[in-house]
Amino acid sequence: MRAQTSISAAVAVAAAALLPSSILACEVCDGAEEEVAMTRMVRRMQPDAQNATTGPKGPLEWGQINFLQTTDTHGWLEGHLKEQNYGADWGDFVSFVKHMRQKACDLGVDLLVVDTGDLHDGASLSDATDPNGVISNDIFSEINYDLLTIGNHELYETDIAYEHFYNFSKVYGERYVTSNVEIINPETEEYGYVGNPYRYFTTDNGIRVMAFGVLFNFTGNSNVSRVTPAEDLVQQQWFLDAIDYTEPIDMYVLIGHNPVRPSDGISTLDLIFSTIRTIKPDTPIQVLGGHTHIRDFVVFDNKATGIEAGRYCETVGWVAIDGFELDSWSGTECIEGVPTPTRSAVATPFSITTTAVISNTPLPTSDSESSLRYARRYLDWNRLTFAYHAEGSQDSTFDILRGLNVTDEIWDARQDLNLTKLYGCAPQTWCQFCAPPNSSDSIYTLMRTALKQVVVNETRADIARYVIVNTGSIRFDLLKGPFTYDDSFIVSPFDNTFQFIPEVPFEYASQILDILNAGPWQRRRRSVEPQLGTADFAFENYGMPEMERCMDPPLIQERDELSERTVARLNHRVVRRQNTDPVPGYTTVDDFGDDGDDTVHSEIPHFERPIDIQAEGGFPEDGSDPDVVDIIFVDFILDYILDALADAGIEYSEDDADYYLDPSFTSNMYLPEYAKMEWQENMPNCPVGEGIGFNSKKKRARV
Repeated sequence: MRAQTSISAAVAVAAAALLPSSILACEVCDGAEEEVAMTRMVRRMQPDAQNATTGPKGPLEWGQINFLQTTDTHGWLEGHLKEQNYGADWGDFVSFVKHMRQKACDLGVDLLVVDTGDLHDGASLSDATDPNGVISNDIFSEINYDLLTIGNHELYETDIAYEHFYNFSKVYGERYVTSNVEIINPETEEYGYVGNPYRYFTTDNGIRVMAFGVLFNFTGNSNVSRVTPAEDLVQQQWFLDAIDYTEPIDMYVLIGHNPVRPSDGISTLDLIFSTIRTIKPDTPIQVLGGHTHIRDFVVFDNKATGIEAGRYCETVGWVAIDGFELDSWSGTECIEGVPTPTRSAVATPFSITTTAVISNTPLPTSDSESSLRYARRYLDWNRLTFAYHAEGSQDSTFDILRGLNVTDEIWDARQDLNLTKLYGCAPQTWCQFCAPPNSSDSIYTLMRTALKQVVVNETRADIARYVIVNTGSIRFDLLKGPFTYDDSFIVSPFDNTFQFIPEVPFEYASQILDILNAGPWQRRRRSVEPQLGTADFAFENYGMPEMERCMDPPLIQERDELSERTVARLNHRVVRRQNTDPVPGYTTVDDFGDDGDDTVHSEIPHFERPIDIQAEGGFPEDGSDPDVVDIIFVDFILDYILDALADAGIEYSEDDADYYLDPSFTSNMYLPEYAKMEWQENMPNCPVGEGIGFNSKKKRARV
């Protein structure tokens, strides 16, 4: 459904006479046919979005080669409608990328735009369609990426995997790099790469690049695809031959839906890095990772660094590298008019700690001196940031027609999918991590209240009940303002049913929550045996169940192997942190220090969440303990409930569980139902709050 917009030659000539010289130069420099919107009533951002009030701290450094990175967008192409820091939409980003490419062209340097996967499962623009991503993938493809790779969320379900194989990957051709991800071609019944195993190319200014795209050792994919573990990939001859390529290589670009930090328990990028560095001890390597939803920058050695650019269209990652001494370089010899990178890369002694290889062997490093200098920045996803860095393209000249069309396309899709349907006005902001889980600002407090009030079987209402839900069922904060069909996906998109085990003796039932919260973090335990779909796309929705498919990666619970120091750093990095009067947002610490956030923010507190929460209803009014309790839970955690009961001292089986509510009522419905019951004040003109971190100084609304 990509919009195609053109203007007549006469109008184009007339408009060109009014354009700044830099825009005209872009037409010549990069060959694109873009028009700047000069006079038009336009929709900038989505009409219900907010723009930032605090901007970047200063211009970006530019080097000979520069990288713009997105990752883990998860369908957030409309932007964050109720958060000013991240209010831009994908159309704004289209305009931004266009101007940044023009700026690189004007400076005589290279710019590579990269994405590292997970395009859906998390927001309504992608998830309200069946299969998900059929609209959002087309909108996403409006960015002319130089390199992309696949995420685990593209592989859980067979039809989505084939959508990427047949359609999405074809948009980008050789630029879609999936070095260790293959899929069965239904026509040949043989495995083939979803994209290309590697890409060798020369940048506009002469840097010769070898690129690989490596997914972490993911095992939850449907069986029409396969993921080659990193320890096997590095032994495959084609991979070794590509490293030691027949043509000159000035730089390796290693992208992956894969944690960029080697000490992360599931990262395999360190093993790929080690293999490259062993064969090519002095060739620069740039790593661009993803999956953990954090801002991070890592130094591997004096010629190799890595960046990870957050999540959910909150962050654009920026890396600039200067100091290449290449005979093939045809760009500018001296970059003028902008800051340039000044930092050397100083390595930290990492160990290989992937899930496949656990040892104390230090990563190999380059031993020769390096002339390379680096800069990195994490850009907030808003128009104020985008327009600031698209220097000379402020206000009316920032928007290109293609960007405006994408903004309109997003709005039209939101209307067609009924995403703006209003359930109620949320009276305050409730967050996942910014408040203690039992406080009035915690979304888990809201969950308890909503579950108690909504999840009631009237035929059993006089029996005491515990309603137990895993906190992983909540994917994002719930912000003050309109609570819409859109928000119901954003906060909790999962469609699990409510089951129960009736009349469990209280002495056992009362122990369950503590047992559950002692761990482990919950995952679906049943095996998955999907079958190959047919060539005519009559695919089944095989793969992992919705809850596991959409769950955010736990940042701490599954990382027992991390050192105490590393855990502390992770806890600090995942907190969100702005200029003269900083507003709450990301405050990032990485291997280059604490100055990487493009906009300076005040810190938002970070509190750990429990694994499960429990609502109570129907208990005796006199405060006494009931004899028995109905144990109600989402079906995703059935196995864990049974284990907890056994640990408490009583045995039940799956045969003892039944539906508590009709299975048509699922876990993504109780918050909308609660909103319709309790949040009708100020309808339909809901006042919008300021966002996460602001409510800590405000008077709390009653849940």
